[in-house]
Amino acid sequence: MAEQNTLSDLNSRREKHVSQDREIYRLSVALLALLLITGCAHYPANQRLKEYNADTGYRAKNMRVPGKSDDMLLFLTFSGGGTRAAAFSYGVLEALANTEIVSEGKHRRLLDEVDTISSVSGGSFTAGYYGLFGDRIFQDYESRFLKRNVQGELLAKVFNPVNVVRLLSPYFDRSDLAAEYYDRYIFNGGTIGDIAARKGPMIIINATDMTYGVRVGFTQDTFDIICSDLTNFRVARAVAASSAVPIILSPLTVRNYAGSCNYTMPEPIERVLKENDIAERRFYLVNNIKPYLDSEKKPYLHLIDGGVADNLGLRAIVDRIIFRGDFWRTIRNTHHENVHKIVFFVVNAETEPDSRWDQMESPPALAAMLESYSTIAIERYNVETIALLKENLKEWTEQIRSQRCIGETVSTAPGSCGDIQFYIIEVKFDALKNETERLYFKRLSTSFALAPEDVDSLRAAANRILTESEEFQRLLRDLKR
Repeated sequence: MAEQNTLSDLNSRREKHVSQDREIYRLSVALLALLLITGCAHYPANQRLKEYNADTGYRAKNMRVPGKSDDMLLFLTFSGGGTRAAAFSYGVLEALANTEIVSEGKHRRLLDEVDTISSVSGGSFTAGYYGLFGDRIFQDYESRFLKRNVQGELLAKVFNPVNVVRLLSPYFDRSDLAAEYYDRYIFNGGTIGDIAARKGPMIIINATDMTYGVRVGFTQDTFDIICSDLTNFRVARAVAASSAVPIILSPLTVRNYAGSCNYTMPEPIERVLKENDIAERRFYLVNNIKPYLDSEKKPYLHLIDGGVADNLGLRAIVDRIIFRGDFWRTIRNTHHENVHKIVFFVVNAETEPDSRWDQMESPPALAAMLESYSTIAIERYNVETIALLKENLKEWTEQIRSQRCIGETVSTAPGSCGDIQFYIIEVKFDALKNETERLYFKRLSTSFALAPEDVDSLRAAANRILTESEEFQRLLRDLKR
């Protein structure tokens, strides 16, 4: 009997040890899987450029829109501001698509005359989608993005157990996860190369270098400096960088391969550096390039929301003109020597500071202070950007006339060498006459979730503001001459 009890105890202990071994095995497998998942989570690196070639790749001079009139150069800029900004800019696209003009004897939509769209943050969703899919935007953009609870779906992704583990990786963060979501559900895996192949307008999606505060545009001209090829770069990652609001979303990382593709700075840039005129704005712009030329000191770029450097998306265009030295060189580079009308549509989904705190004696909460700081800084910088554009118009006009009218008598008659007109058409909530309506739009959330009725109201407001703009009506009148 004692012997049987001993055998029973031994069997029981053996089964217990086997059970423990199985549990340890399961935990080991789970831990190994966890380590593998975490270790494999890594952002997709941007590709290295094999050899620098100033004539190839995604550049403005290679993005000439087929059938477009030579008489007009038309820029659109889309501001940041979450889904609110995306819906507002979409409303402008709808209005331009519904505006018919006669160009060189042909009936065309004003939208077909757009040469460049420059965007930041929320506006980059609209710009990127139109760049990839063209008029398809009017069929499914609302359901795929504008009227979708993108913010809720992103939060669900973050708290998914698999993604929680992936986010433990030091090489994969919230903006990388957001980029995956955008890529799958909004942009269908589209690349910058796909935008180039569609032969539509040039789309410049803008982000900000977290370290230097320098605007970084997703064009080959910019990526030449870091010897990176943009062809296969996903539009979703560019948009994720452009809309990576600090704290809420993480910076998005881009590798710097500078020094590996035989890149040489264009002669005008070299000349500015040699002249070393620190009082000139061109020197400031060119000097911003220097840190990126040394990949050993700066092997990575960590990109955040484009609104930090320029919330209008307008600096990408203005800086490019100043960078090249004069407007004539800019339009020659893009084959617009015969242009007579240069149009800037500045779409600004600006916010309104929350003045309710002025009625309270207690200090505002930290979140309110941070929001107020960013709102004030962005709004004042926007004013300076518009002022910079307007200040340059007279000089740019003279630059075009002096070069285009060489050997001719300068005439401003329609179609002559000296005929050049600039139009700055601002589409912003301040144009709304009704104060209640104006404040309502300015105080709408800048998140990635809006009520469908608010989306529709923003679209209608954009259409109305544009239609009632005196500068827009001046353009339409001049186009009929």
